[in-house]
Amino acid sequence: MFTINPERFLADLHRLRQFGVAGVGKGVIRPAFSAADIAARDWLAERMTEAGLAPHFDPVGNLFGMAEGQSLLVGSHSDSQPEGGWLDGALGVIAGLEIARAARDAGAPRVSVVSFQDEEGRFGVTTGSAIWSGGLSLDVADRQTDRDGVTFADARAAMAHIAKGFVDPARFTGFLEMHIEQGPWLDQAGEAVGVVTDIVGIRDMRITFDGEQNHAGTTPMHLRRDAFQGLARFNSLINERFRNVVTPRTVWTIGHVRLHPDAHSIVPGQAVFSMQWRDGDGDRLRRMEQIIRATAEEVAAQMGLGVGFGDMLGLEPVPMAARLRDALCESAEEIAPGRWRRMQSGALHDATNVSRLMPAAMLFVPSIDGISHAFAEDTGEDDLVTGLRVLAGAAARVVRV
Repeated sequence: MFTINPERFLADLHRLRQFGVAGVGKGVIRPAFSAADIAARDWLAERMTEAGLAPHFDPVGNLFGMAEGQSLLVGSHSDSQPEGGWLDGALGVIAGLEIARAARDAGAPRVSVVSFQDEEGRFGVTTGSAIWSGGLSLDVADRQTDRDGVTFADARAAMAHIAKGFVDPARFTGFLEMHIEQGPWLDQAGEAVGVVTDIVGIRDMRITFDGEQNHAGTTPMHLRRDAFQGLARFNSLINERFRNVVTPRTVWTIGHVRLHPDAHSIVPGQAVFSMQWRDGDGDRLRRMEQIIRATAEEVAAQMGLGVGFGDMLGLEPVPMAARLRDALCESAEEIAPGRWRRMQSGALHDATNVSRLMPAAMLFVPSIDGISHAFAEDTGEDDLVTGLRVLAGAAARVVRV
């Protein structure tokens, strides 16, 4: 068993929160490649050096703290949502750092640490780990834009002066990621940790309806080619057409809408919106895509609109690796007997991408009231430390193998 230092772990978590601190609750504003994000990564690199690890920034901003030789990789991401919580991703990175230090102190320095870039999707879906794992080409990623039109290529240029090559995944024997649950189940049950069995798949793309911009006061309703009305019609139809395809666990979201020219007295000539859907069954995800495309094309034809589809981004559902998952279960039963469960992840994580390259597994700790992706996100410090102990116990079991 590795001997972790809870005080040092919690102090580092609170220090990381200061990069992009929001001033509301414990929230942070640290989107990928923002000044706060880059400063946080520089600080993390210093902490890695102090822990005896070699920091390495790759071309897309992923930060690795490398142990010598082959090692177990532990980590997550440190970027945040535009309005995010202090633990989402950051918890897994600081947990990895503390376990690497504990492994070194135990004379088994075979743990490396990673903070992946843009997990939160400023430019796509888990961008940094998707590129590193080969699931997303750099050429395609560089064309992706954020909501303000900034390209991924332009954003990552801010770190070009410290970037080196991509890390060879053969350096690592497996990947462990600890994360807040981002849901209510552990908190409601009063349980300490959840061992993830599998991660759902996700699809994400932008859809554009092109209509005709015109005067809002003088254009008769029957002559309008209103792009927003196309979006409204699409949203109504898609909910009906999914009814006999989805399950109670399936989710879909239109989370971002941009109208042009976005003015009170102008009929919108264009509506660009995000369409995201998640499910644990790959075939269902593909069927939903067919329905989405067919419905958008039908609406466009009926309302005299043009329609376009952006690049399809997404990941397949992924089961966790049995050996690493079993190590987490054994450690959970030792540290928190009767207070843990096996559970599916409905949220997306870097472990999905990393599983293409090596065995991967995940551990959850409770989220108070199930809140995440918000300034109110929080977890009790006792639960944070319990999760760290479980993760460290699993890492020790794996490193001994």
